[in-house]
Amino acid sequence: MGTSPFALSTMKALAASETVIAVVTQPDRPRGRGKKVLPPPAKECALALGLTVWQPERVKELHFIEQLRASEPELIVVAAFGQILPPAVLAVPPRGCINVHPSLLPRYRGAAPINWAVIRGETRTGVTTYFMDEGMDTGAVLLARDVEIKATETAEELGARLAVVGAELLIETIQGIKQGGLQARPQDAQGVSYAPLLKKQDGLIRWEEGADQIRNQIRGLVPWPVAYTWWQGQRLKVYQGRVGASSGSSGEIVSLNTGIEVACGTGSLIIETLQLEGGKRAGWAEFIRGHRLTPGARLG
Repeated sequence: MGTSPFALSTMKALAASETVIAVVTQPDRPRGRGKKVLPPPAKECALALGLTVWQPERVKELHFIEQLRASEPELIVVAAFGQILPPAVLAVPPRGCINVHPSLLPRYRGAAPINWAVIRGETRTGVTTYFMDEGMDTGAVLLARDVEIKATETAEELGARLAVVGAELLIETIQGIKQGGLQARPQDAQGVSYAPLLKKQDGLIRWEEGADQIRNQIRGLVPWPVAYTWWQGQRLKVYQGRVGASSGSSGEIVSLNTGIEVACGTGSLIIETLQLEGGKRAGWAEFIRGHRLTPGARLG
């Protein structure tokens, strides 16, 4: 069961090593500027691998649960699926339901662990496999692997690396279960933190915050919803920036020498890649050739 790109490496690894009865993913949805109805990444990958695809609107629907029971899966694997499994689904496979979760549980339980780890300036994260229960990422841990977060990488880049790690860890987990030597352990009651579902408003840059914090926010919100500020009444998305040392009034453009340098509560942020709503993504030099940004102007 999976939907987003994070699930693809796991799916490919399973298809190469196990018998996959079906891939369960979300229904096709309208996406993009034109709102064209498109399949989720997991469906496209599954069909390319020649796998059967099921797309229930809700996994708690009786007809889906009956379909699942009739297929008699030995094990269910979940990776970035996007729906909570009800007890009736959790009870189907005799070997249980295993989740491949991109954090070191009990840290960053929830829907967006990769993004929040980057936003909060973490330097390490990882992947955990665990037996699912009725709680949100609260089940007994099987295996975990630690991964460094690189200083400049975005959530998208980190997610791609964690997806590969997760696929490897899952195969190791399944082998351990088959051989009978892998024992699940309860999660530590200490150190629990949460990674709630991202919202568009999480992208708003507050220039009174420190430059390091804003830079992490930018990194953590790629590819969605993308950090943004306001300029002349238009939304200005910021995809890449680095920390500078200039000072000024928060939100003020203080320099256009090596980027669009904006004063923050502490230090400054030098914007390198950005996009004005309705326009295309551009490097800072190209952007200022087409727009009248000047030192002293204010963002936000």
